[in-house]
Parts: sequence; structure tokens; C-alpha cells
Amino acid sequence: MNDLINVSASPHVRSRMSTSAIMFLVILSLLPSAVFGMIRFGFYAALLIAVCIASCVITEVVFELLMRKKVTAGDLSAVVTGLLLALNLPPSATWWMGAAGSVFAILIVKMLFGGLGQNFMNPALGGRCFLIICFAARMTDFSYDTFTGATPLAVLKEGGAVNLMDMFVGRIPGTIGEVSAIALLAGAAFLLIMGIIDFRIPLAYLLSFVLFMGTFSSPGWDMTYLAAELCGGGLMLGAFFMATDYVTSPITKTGRVIFGICCGLLTGLFRVFASSAEGVSYAIIISNLLVPLIERITVPKPFGKGGEI
Repeated sequence: MNDLINVSASPHVRSRMSTSAIMFLVILSLLPSAVFGMIRFGFYAALLIAVCIASCVITEVVFELLMRKKVTAGDLSAVVTGLLLALNLPPSATWWMGAAGSVFAILIVKMLFGGLGQNFMNPALGGRCFLIICFAARMTDFSYDTFTGATPLAVLKEGGAVNLMDMFVGRIPGTIGEVSAIALLAGAAFLLIMGIIDFRIPLAYLLSFVLFMGTFSSPGWDMTYLAAELCGGGLMLGAFFMATDYVTSPITKTGRVIFGICCGLLTGLFRVFASSAEGVSYAIIISNLLVPLIERITVPKPFGKGGEI
């Protein structure tokens, strides 16, 4: 009888790394872009980051206390949401906009759907899109100090030329965390090395995006143009840090590839044919909504008698 196999409910394979440990590593990976944003845009960028993080944590704690649930702020997921939302804000955003977006992200997108693991879209992106709908003019105003020029993507959409090195390093207007491609790539490399994210989603995302832009955009396969499109508009931030969210991305390997392709094609569609030069946030959110369907067609059938469910 000692040789009998114990039968238990899934999951049967568990990670030794806790949620808080994973979130801590994600925070570390975002520090290069956050620090660069604070250096680039000054004290106010640091204030926005602090406000967003504090608002997310406080909202989660207050909701759980009111609902008499276990306080889960210690898992650091609310901190990650606040940090990601802040990095997606322009330096011209007011502090109360950051607070409002944080409350929406945690309360509406996350907690009202059951908390961590139950949300159907990335909370930070949900908060950003909420702010874009409510405060479109302010959310698309990337001016700071005396600089009032257009973003590189806007220049590219009008057929202009941009400085690729400035985009790679971060000497361009944009949101707090998206301007420096090299800082984002450093953080992404850290996550890949630590095994926190799967390479399939960002790789499929970026490759499908390049194929779409090369095929349907006016400049076509101009390598400088394609590199500029990759470095601009938060594509790196979205591909490595938000599309790879455990909760809102597929669990199967094939599903992750399909999900990444959906993100890439939608981003390209928005950038080429829509009036806006951006598209990452909406592309990822729409792809989040497709995850149940993607998993349904990519989850392997159980092996054995009665395997069809």
C-alpha cells in the first residue's frame, strides 16, 4: 500500500519561488528605467512613482480590510502595478491623475475580479487606458521643462526622420519609463536570466511587429525606421514587462507564441492605420481578452480513457 500514488488537485508542479520573490525581482528589473526616468525628468517623476505605488498599496489594503479579507499587500504585486503605471505616465501628468489611475487599476481591474490571479487584463495597462480616456490631452502631452517637440513616433508617422541613438539612450520625449531602450533591455535581460519571464511572448511580439511594419508601413523594410519603431512608444516596456504578466498571458507554450503574435500584429495595425502613433497598451489589453480562447485551442488533451472533456 505504501507504493500507491497519491492523487491530489492541480497544480502538481509548483515553483519554489514565492509570489513576493518574483515581484521583487520584477521591481529590480524596472529600476534602471525608473532611475533613468527620474534623472531625465527630475523630482516630479519620482513623486509620480511614489504616488502611484502608495495609491495602489493603500487601495488594496483598504479594500481587503473592508471586505474582511486577508491583507495581501506583502506579495508586492500592488507595488509592481503602481510602478508600471507610473512608468507609463507622461512627466506632465498631475499627481492626482496618477492616484486616480492607481485606484482604478487595483480596485476595478484587480480586486473586484477576485484579486491577484483573477484579473482579466493587466491592471497597470487598465489604469493607463482609463486615464487616456478621461484625460486624453494631458496623457498625450509629453512636454517637460522648455521642450515641447513631438515624440519620435509622431515624427515617424508624419514621414520625418529621428535620431536613433537618442531613442536608444533616452534623449527623447515620452513617458517616464519608456524613453530609454537600453535601460529597458537591461531589465529585460535580468528577467530572462533569472527565469522570471518566458522568451516566447516578447520574441513573438517583436518579430510579428517587425514583419507587419515592414510589410504594411510606407518606409517598408528600412532598417533605421524599423529600429526606431522598436525603440519608441513603450514597445519594449510592453513586450517584456506587461505582455509577460503571468495572470493575463497564456499558460501553454504554443499559446504564448500566439499571444505574442496577436500583440505584435495589433500594435502594428494601430501604428500604421490608426490616427495615433502608439498602440501598445490597447494591443496588449485586446490580446488579454483573447487569452481564454487561445488557451482553449492550445491546451493539450488529457491522455488516457475519457480524455476528451
